[in-house]
Amino acid sequence: MGYPTDLLSSRAVIEPGKYAVIPPEGRVNNVVPGFENCTMTILGSPKLGATFVDYILTFHEGGKNTDGFGGQDNIETFVCVLEGKVKAKADDEEFILESGGYLYCPPSVTMYLENLEDGDSRLFLYKQKHKPLEGKKPWVVSGNTNDLEEVEYEGMHNMRLKDLLPTDIAFDMNFHILTFDPAGSHPFIETHVQQHGAYLLSGEGVYNLDNKWQTVKKEDYIYMAPYCLQATYAVGREPLSYLYSKDCNRDEDL
Repeated sequence: MGYPTDLLSSRAVIEPGKYAVIPPEGRVNNVVPGFENCTMTILGSPKLGATFVDYILTFHEGGKNTDGFGGQDNIETFVCVLEGKVKAKADDEEFILESGGYLYCPPSVTMYLENLEDGDSRLFLYKQKHKPLEGKKPWVVSGNTNDLEEVEYEGMHNMRLKDLLPTDIAFDMNFHILTFDPAGSHPFIETHVQQHGAYLLSGEGVYNLDNKWQTVKKEDYIYMAPYCLQATYAVGREPLSYLYSKDCNRDEDL
């Protein structure tokens, strides 16, 4: 909400190093070199406490990234198309990604993106430094979330999970989609060393973050730091679903 039609107010909640809820209202455009004809907002970042960077990106007609994304400094990247159609390249390998389409590039591979729509295409974008494991190397992965198997989570019939990347130990992170039917919830309040960046794809809910209940809905972004207490109830008339990252398959450094 905002001036001149209403009082200045926001649903955003920012607790650096703990958690954040960032709704679409109030987001500002960040200019990132190499990305053309686009509107981009940096969401999760090290300034918030994350070890990764999440973006929400809208390519307008002719939008593209000309300098490449990742492919150096040990940075791995991921993109998921929320709406529209883009051409994605992993070095010389080309993919056409429509709604639900995604691409993961390991740190040795540069990602290029180009909007194929006459109008806008909306994307979720991610990068982080890869934590290598001797003798193991991740590889390029592409698919579409609409084609993935959905399995019950922790025996909960009203809570389902999709894995977007292989569970192979070569990968130090994964992306998942969690979906809750209305009135569905986590089986318990989680407390763990992993951190998450989550983008809500549909529905509404109340999310327990550090034992404080926050209202959330479609297009909100949530950052959850390591050891942040977390769980949700789905409310409303449609399933609550979100795309989120999770670090995995590595020991903790001393």
